[in-house]
Amino acid sequence: MKRFLMFMVLFITVFTFAGLAKDKKEDKMFEEDIIKTSDGDLKITFIGHGTLMFTFGGKIIHIDPVSREADYTKMPKADLILITHEHGDHLDPNAIKTLRKEKTEIILTQICAKEVKGGIVMKNGDVKKVLGLKVEAVPAYNIVHKRDNGRPFHPKGDGNGYVITFGDKRVYVAGDTENTPEMKKLKDIDIAFLPMNLPYTMTPEMVADAAKAFKPKILYPYHFGDTDTSELVKLLQDEKEIEVRIRDMK
Repeated sequence: MKRFLMFMVLFITVFTFAGLAKDKKEDKMFEEDIIKTSDGDLKITFIGHGTLMFTFGGKIIHIDPVSREADYTKMPKADLILITHEHGDHLDPNAIKTLRKEKTEIILTQICAKEVKGGIVMKNGDVKKVLGLKVEAVPAYNIVHKRDNGRPFHPKGDGNGYVITFGDKRVYVAGDTENTPEMKKLKDIDIAFLPMNLPYTMTPEMVADAAKAFKPKILYPYHFGDTDTSELVKLLQDEKEIEVRIRDMK
């Protein structure tokens, strides 16, 4: 009887916490920013971690939608979905299935295409026009941070960052990467989302190094976990041409 009661207490506790977590996700109010472009407003919705949503010209663009960050049954269906790489906090086939409609376009990597069929595969360096939007695939990979076996957390060639052009604004969503030479050579970036958590992506110093090189007008650190974002703000406080904006993107 004692063992049975202990089991029931454990079951009720787990069930209660799961319900609270579910309610918290469903009740979350997402922060939003509006960016003026030559073709109308770009609305950025900050979902969480590496997950974003853009609204532009009547189109809904989801970036790396994952179910742990939002209840996608309550989110607008996608006209375009972009997937940076295959890790579970970026590629969620169930979320994609929920968001997908008959004419949804999906841009993804070769590895991701094994899990999600019917998408447009983009390799590092590819440039395509999809739904009237220019999309450029930028290499996303580790140079310094590696697993115990010496393999980078994100090997070169596996993942993409994307530069998406909205009217006269170029928006760079970096994916999981470090401050690579390709990133530092980018030009005319108006808005950049750069990842900042260890050991998988960048330190604040690495993000600052990249930002000083390609000088985005607005910099959002994202995918930052428990990293202290105030460190990045301090590192870039003298870079007057770069506005650092902190949003809820742990």
